[in-house]
Amino acid sequence: MNTGTATARYDSLSILLHWATAALVLLLFALAEFWDFFPRPTHHLMVVLHMSFGLILTAIFALRIFWRAKPGHVRFPAEPGLAGRAAIGVHHLLYTLLAAEIPLGFLTRWMDNHPLSFFGLLIPSPLGTVPKPLGKLVDQIHDITAWTIIVLAGVHALAALCHHYLLKDGVLRRMLPRHAG
Repeated sequence: MNTGTATARYDSLSILLHWATAALVLLLFALAEFWDFFPRPTHHLMVVLHMSFGLILTAIFALRIFWRAKPGHVRFPAEPGLAGRAAIGVHHLLYTLLAAEIPLGFLTRWMDNHPLSFFGLLIPSPLGTVPKPLGKLVDQIHDITAWTIIVLAGVHALAALCHHYLLKDGVLRRMLPRHAG
């Protein structure tokens, strides 16, 4: 372990974007998984909130990509060996899946010829009429991608907790807000 990086932290914006992404992913997943248990108008409200927070996630994810690509962005070296390669792989896979999930969400709604809603502001579909089987396929891919993100995010969280409680190496503290570390 490199003790020089054990006490170092990511910058405040990186930490904020990380936790905002995590919270939004969990919220979006929960809304989608539970809205079928509620009658109208609650069901409809949950769908609108899912779309609205999905658009917020889109903006946060774009900012996160921009911020990470910025020259001088702090990066910590990966662990050597298989563990380090696995960590890098999971991070890249999470980013790739999120980058796919966002447009899949837009397409899911638009292929049903419905507008997106951002807290009631309607964003019409730029698509024409789409065959129902194609729309259903995109919706299924959106669902599978969401479950994959949740599973990988859970593995990511478990790995962070193992670093914190078992390895006690300070890796988790890098991504915690200053007052929580």
